[in-house]
Amino acid sequence: MNDQQTAAPSQERLLRTAIPGPRSVELHEARAKQVARGFGITLPVFVDHADGALLVDVDGNQIIDMGSGIAVTSVGAAAPRVVERVAEQAARFTHTCFMVTEYEGFTEVAEALNRLTPGDHEKRSALFSTGAEAVENAVKIARAATGRPAIVVLDHAYHGRTLMTMTMTAKNVPYKEGFGPYAPEVYRAPMAYPYRYDGDEKACAADALAKLKDIVLTQIGAHNVAAIVAEPIQGEGGFIVPAEGFLPAVVEFAHEHGILFVADEVQTGFARTGRMFASEHEGIVPDIVTTAKALAGGMPLSAVTGRAEIMDAVAPGGIGGTYAGNPVACAAALGAMETIEQEGLVARAAEIEQRVKPRLEALRAETGGVIGDVRGRGAMLAIELVEPGTKDPAPRFAQALAKHCHSEGVLVLVCGTYGNVIRLLPPLVISDALLDDALGVLEAGVRGLS
Repeated sequence: MNDQQTAAPSQERLLRTAIPGPRSVELHEARAKQVARGFGITLPVFVDHADGALLVDVDGNQIIDMGSGIAVTSVGAAAPRVVERVAEQAARFTHTCFMVTEYEGFTEVAEALNRLTPGDHEKRSALFSTGAEAVENAVKIARAATGRPAIVVLDHAYHGRTLMTMTMTAKNVPYKEGFGPYAPEVYRAPMAYPYRYDGDEKACAADALAKLKDIVLTQIGAHNVAAIVAEPIQGEGGFIVPAEGFLPAVVEFAHEHGILFVADEVQTGFARTGRMFASEHEGIVPDIVTTAKALAGGMPLSAVTGRAEIMDAVAPGGIGGTYAGNPVACAAALGAMETIEQEGLVARAAEIEQRVKPRLEALRAETGGVIGDVRGRGAMLAIELVEPGTKDPAPRFAQALAKHCHSEGVLVLVCGTYGNVIRLLPPLVISDALLDDALGVLEAGVRGLS
């Protein structure tokens, strides 16, 4: 590889070849012979190195990253504090298993989570490796603390790919198809989805709440429900912001019946939505919070944080894992959280919303109804694409728009239950210049659809 490719990239989008370039095509063909085909791919380019919000592929193309590895690299793809702490820790030791011999990094991450998550009550944290693992352990803890079996989740939810979290996830293809039978005692209730409700937002919240209450009280029995698990903003399901007041009312109802409220903040946590945690937008104090993704700046680490009496309901040995709270990942998390706090990335996420959302709204007004909805908070924003003049989902437009952006060197992600949502998850350290350039590419692509 030449010096031009390995040097720190200039902070600009740059296309040296078509995307994917010849070397990426070659490597992708080799991958197909070695890697199980169940691993999908959004953009078949192989990354050589990255800096902030730029990905540099093996052909020397500089691609603006509007996905952050699905909300993981919020502090950038190689944040200095993360890199330094990882290198220092890896040089000392890479693993002992915290359940065998202890190390300070695990405790330090737990202390930071106990401090940062919503609520000033006494808390405990448990560290794991993946978001799905965190959600699954939150279910185990909730069941142990309440002595109840049932778990309630929402329409359009995404919680992971393990047996339990796949069951909790709403969308069938590709997450559930062919993988049944599913875990027992998981029940689904409506989500207050404002865009797809025929009425105002207040009525949307009230209607969804009434249906949830009916399911819990008459179909399950409130005394059987351990927890209601919800994303404060739904991620894979389409970046759906619940109708205002819905989730606070769900929390109130849950507590009236001794049911725990679990906030799945795996995608929304750590400054992504313009607050440290998305629950804070409506003053929600969850009993349990699950986190992952941006927690460790790219290293595999997740956590369950909750009220001390709930977390301590599990006897020693009841939770854990060989790699749970790996010391190198813990070091990365300390660097990532330090970066968020010292560089003001909560405020930066809010600034990104103020810069991006008005342009998306203007684009919606301009382009003849192909954008049905603009939504999101902070640097977690989306457009829902529909057939003009209707609310019929238009996944063909989402695919065409993503293809356009990718060919122009802007990485965007498609999501949504109907596959018709383009989501924007830029690193919070992205410059205004790169952000504006990426938006320009997106705008041109949408205009080409209408």
